[in-house]
Amino acid sequence: MRPQELSEFVGQEHLVGPGKLLRRAIEADRISSLILYGPPGCGKTALAHVIAARTHAAVERLNATSAGVAELREAIARSKERQRLSAITRGGSASGGNGSRTILFIDEIHRFNKIQQDVLMPDVESGNPILIGATTFYPFFAILPALVSRSLVCELKPLRQQDVLSLLQRALADRERGLGKLSIKADAEALEHLATVSDGDARRALNALELAVLTTPPVKDTIHITRAAVEESIQKKAVVYDKDEDAHYDTISAFIKAMRGSDPDATLYWLAKMLYAGEDPRFIARRVVICAAEDVGNADPQALLLATAAMQASEFVGLPECRIPLAQAAVYVACAPKSNAAYLGIEKAMKDVEEGRTLEVPTHLQDASYSGAKQLGRGKGYKYAHDFPGHHVAQEYLPEKRVYYEPTELGFEKTIRSWLERLKRHQR
Repeated sequence: MRPQELSEFVGQEHLVGPGKLLRRAIEADRISSLILYGPPGCGKTALAHVIAARTHAAVERLNATSAGVAELREAIARSKERQRLSAITRGGSASGGNGSRTILFIDEIHRFNKIQQDVLMPDVESGNPILIGATTFYPFFAILPALVSRSLVCELKPLRQQDVLSLLQRALADRERGLGKLSIKADAEALEHLATVSDGDARRALNALELAVLTTPPVKDTIHITRAAVEESIQKKAVVYDKDEDAHYDTISAFIKAMRGSDPDATLYWLAKMLYAGEDPRFIARRVVICAAEDVGNADPQALLLATAAMQASEFVGLPECRIPLAQAAVYVACAPKSNAAYLGIEKAMKDVEEGRTLEVPTHLQDASYSGAKQLGRGKGYKYAHDFPGHHVAQEYLPEKRVYYEPTELGFEKTIRSWLERLKRHQR
């Protein structure tokens, strides 16, 4: 069901809709090297083939998961030979028309290492072959900057539910490439279910439809596709979430920012997505602990205790039950009053230690517990706080006056702020 021409291509209107940049380049036959970036099943390979068909260029196809430098050099050599022969037949320059052009389509291009990507550089820069690379990885991280800078980066989005639905209906009607030769009655709710749970992945939706058709026995020569049949064929909903790819980092980022932003509903949704996709609960628990300390801090000291307890409980209980203490802790952190005063304080102190002159420990604070320490004057003049009223005494704890911790007026930190101000008045 791969589209044969641009008019059959479904979705990605922001790239190939009327008047859009990529569509204009395709229609004008002015395609340069491209990096097509997006989730599985959104049309990266299909778009590459549509471009190749429209430009009448030869196509060399490689998959970076299995191709090595030798296969890459052979494909480049064939593109050069094609250009040379075209120049001979045309009796002109080797930089002639469409007959000399080759599109080198590399699927999973992020799998190529630095050496393999370097092999591409000189020929891509010269314009032969025209590189079209497809990747699910963020290209600015996964592909050499020099290669990215010579390519137009196009981000493809997951297909909309209506887009997937139209592809399924087309597959049922098409007699040449689809299932149109069979007598099929597909319930609307069955197709809508496939379009929903495929999560914008056309390949997965079409595979599930085909499996449902092939495994459903006909009744009076008609195959009846019900919702129950497609539920069996697609099984668990696929969530785009590879632990080494963007979705992993984007989702945990959204989870942390939802907790920081005091939105418990968003917090639970991103938590559910990560757990459903198979994320390690310990990884999630560590993020909750960090957020409790960094973003809640002393505005609610209980948050760190609960987050730490949830981390220990997750280790002890395991999946699937550990989702409950994780949810409890994450919701508590999301709903707690927020203060990053302790975090800002340690960051400021770390910067002073790193960039400034190291302060010496005042003599009266030095360790005097070992033999001979007192003879050296260590600990002399130290005042034991519990010997004084209120268990507090004014003395120098830092040789220079510096302020790192500035508690806010939120939550329990308001109490801490009031107490510190009282101590300062007592010192004065």
